[in-house]
Amino acid sequence: MRLLNGLPQDHISMADRAFQFGDGVFRTMRCTGGAIEFWARHYTRLQQDCAALGIVCPSEAILLEDLRCLTPIDAALKIIITRGETARGYVAPDQLAPNRIVQLAALPAYPEKLHQEGVKVRVCSTQASWQPALAGVKHLNRLENVLARREWSDPSIFEGLMLDRDGLVIEGVMSNVLVLCDSVLSTPKLEQSGVSGVMCEVVFDAAMQHGWRVEKRAWTLDEIKKADAVWLTNSLMGLLPVAELCDQYFSPNAAQPLLSAAVNQLRQKEKFAIVAVPDMTEG
Repeated sequence: MRLLNGLPQDHISMADRAFQFGDGVFRTMRCTGGAIEFWARHYTRLQQDCAALGIVCPSEAILLEDLRCLTPIDAALKIIITRGETARGYVAPDQLAPNRIVQLAALPAYPEKLHQEGVKVRVCSTQASWQPALAGVKHLNRLENVLARREWSDPSIFEGLMLDRDGLVIEGVMSNVLVLCDSVLSTPKLEQSGVSGVMCEVVFDAAMQHGWRVEKRAWTLDEIKKADAVWLTNSLMGLLPVAELCDQYFSPNAAQPLLSAAVNQLRQKEKFAIVAVPDMTEG
């Protein structure tokens, strides 16, 4: 189910700049029990990404009303903001009216086994492009990720890492990367490319609240392969340990349950209820 500017709609104009140029931004969120996880963080990032592209971000009240109309209980929610509709050509009027799309889908399944035993990861030949003006922004032009994901069909491989032109690890095709080394939790710097994910921020905050040292730094693939533990994260998968990377194997790390518990504490604290779910234990 999806809404376009608050109305049920399955079509969008071919003049929309998202269709023509990928000119827009998006956010994907997890909703459980009628509550959006980390809504305030997602909306803040949406505002920041819209500002980076010079798009007027819809108000929080408007987006929440749209989301309530979808009446999600346990679902994946996606918000797309496009610059709007224009004729051909890159130039766009300053006062162009943006389009907003909200849609609901089933939550993807991430079996508990993956959280306990970890996942297998490969390295992609498709590079993450260098573009500081878009670094961190979750924009609609995801062709690099599409090409990277086309590189494998082996179902045993869960994710692929993307490197930049200098051979530094940037992110996964659909995830951010976290590395534990010498008791420091870190994530690659995203100053030149990549997407800044909300869950990566959440994990950092959870770690700091429990006294962990955290940092953002440049990581080569060889350095990551020597780390104590590696995790993948996004808003739907949560926090998944890497068990195998380029024939390098990682044993379950004692930090995993501690970090997962800390993240879950924040998850419960930062849920935003949008649908009233009846208590089935009563009566």
